[in-house]
Amino acid sequence: VQLVESGGGLVQPGGSLRLSCTASGSFLRIGIMGWYRQAPGKQRELVARISSAGSSTYADPVKGRFTLSRDNAKNTVYLQMNSLKPEDTSVYYCNAQVIFFVGESDDWGQGTQVTVSS
Repeated sequence: VQLVESGGGLVQPGGSLRLSCTASGSFLRIGIMGWYRQAPGKQRELVARISSAGSSTYADPVKGRFTLSRDNAKNTVYLQMNSLKPEDTSVYYCNAQVIFFVGESDDWGQGTQVTVSS
């Protein structure tokens, strides 16, 4: 199973970015999908996650600014990030609960850098 992320980059404070993550490979379906981030010297933290039914949870620092959505047919999750702040600068990692006919796994993407700076 591969999780391929895209959409990171450099943006000015107040700007927007949209991250995408697509799961590919042989599996039955994808369960919970989400985004985490890790800044230098800090622990990886949850940004937001969404169930296959579309129920989402957000970390307090991003509530009201970030929106998570998913397309189950494409096994893809999107993170729309608005009103970005310098403290949002991190490597963002996609995470997915991958469900097989027997068992499941917890998979990660390779990470995409988001830098918010003037």
